[in-house]
Amino acid sequence: MRVLLVNTNRMRPPVAPIGLDYIADALRARGHTVDLLDLCFEEKVESGIAAAVNTVKPDVVGLSVRNTDDCFFSSGEFFLPGIREMTECIRRETSAPIVMGGVGFSVMPAAVMEFCGADYGISGEGETALPALLEAIRTGSGFESVPGLLHRSGGSIRANPPSEVPLDRLPPRSRSLADNPRYFREGGQAGFETRRGCPMGCVYCADPVSKGRRVRLRPPRMVADELAALLSMGIDHFHTCDCEFNIPLPHAREVCAAVIDAGLGERIRWYAYCSIAPFDAESALLFRRAGCAGIDFGADSGSDEMLERLGRDFRAEDLRRTADNCRTAGIPFMFDLLVGGPGETRKTARESIERIKKIGPDCIGISMGVRVYGGTALAEEVRRRGPMNENPDLRGQTRDNHDFCRPVFFVSSDIGEDIEGFVGSLVRGDHRFFLPDPKEEGNYNYNGNEALARAIGAGERGAYWDILRRMRARRAG
Repeated sequence: MRVLLVNTNRMRPPVAPIGLDYIADALRARGHTVDLLDLCFEEKVESGIAAAVNTVKPDVVGLSVRNTDDCFFSSGEFFLPGIREMTECIRRETSAPIVMGGVGFSVMPAAVMEFCGADYGISGEGETALPALLEAIRTGSGFESVPGLLHRSGGSIRANPPSEVPLDRLPPRSRSLADNPRYFREGGQAGFETRRGCPMGCVYCADPVSKGRRVRLRPPRMVADELAALLSMGIDHFHTCDCEFNIPLPHAREVCAAVIDAGLGERIRWYAYCSIAPFDAESALLFRRAGCAGIDFGADSGSDEMLERLGRDFRAEDLRRTADNCRTAGIPFMFDLLVGGPGETRKTARESIERIKKIGPDCIGISMGVRVYGGTALAEEVRRRGPMNENPDLRGQTRDNHDFCRPVFFVSSDIGEDIEGFVGSLVRGDHRFFLPDPKEEGNYNYNGNEALARAIGAGERGAYWDILRRMRARRAG
């Protein structure tokens, strides 16, 4: 069958759709023909869709949803209305079935499918599910056996149980569908994956919802081969797309060893998302030898009380130990903080920020308010408290939003009404802190970040936080 895959993500700086790259390899291995419509680079969406559909004449159209919104309380930009318009435009051009998937879709698949009007959806991994769906469409039977499939039946959406695919059974990753060199030129880095799934108990996090709780590992040699393929395209700066690169830590070390053994450690630079623990001094040194140029740690808070409330399995002393290990290895690092979660007060927020200042990361990103996603412990707590529009801890879309599809944020009422002003007063004058403020050149919201786009256009490469850090350092002289 002929499949047209559509990248709906138009955020700038642009982020390559690696999920579609991976899906394409799986479809081609089954004998299907795959084309890409990358709406990230289309100036006029409607005419771009019309041209692609009428040229390709697809049997099936697959739409990838990476983000449903920008996840920031201060902006709250909701992407699904735009994606619904894309779906409607495709529908006007072809009668081919429309299938939705992607990590953003998989967080709340039924809600997104209903909002956007797709025919089918795939929750979770698509490498085996989409080929199975194509066969079911071709034969008109077997839909009930497609893992993670959402389909319409009797006026409602029904969902098949998802399956978790062993990653060593998937085809090698050629990274040949998307224009990865262009993404590198305009986005400054390329993503790659070493594992899927997250077993952690963070009360707010949607990763276990969309990717499963069981960790599945890619063979380290296959990771190195993927990096080598991208390097052959002239791409030498990378970022992990794992939930947490260091969970489990032994596998992260094996990946580093494979990168070193492939002779890539001196030729590439890569960044990672990591948990504060486990992370020891020996691992930090190995990361550095393998080309690690920086780590973004989900620290969440410097208050032990808040770390417990947020479901984290580390404490403030672990923050200090991890910071020391990074400094010893010469790895720049960032701490990401959440302010305003359940039980947050001005006292805990002040304690957190003052402790982080003393620990001294190279930079600190602050998110004010916590996006509530269905399927998380935080969502269940919100539901237990009664009607959302009567909950003093909620901001955003609190009416007719029972599935949390539209952006809604938990902002502890104990911290006061003006969380932006309060947090600003705690960090003012400290250049290490990044806030989601579009008026600031160090704006921590990467959606539509013109300062970042200009810097990348001028040759900057790497993780966005590290580019912002370097920009600030140069301004400081």
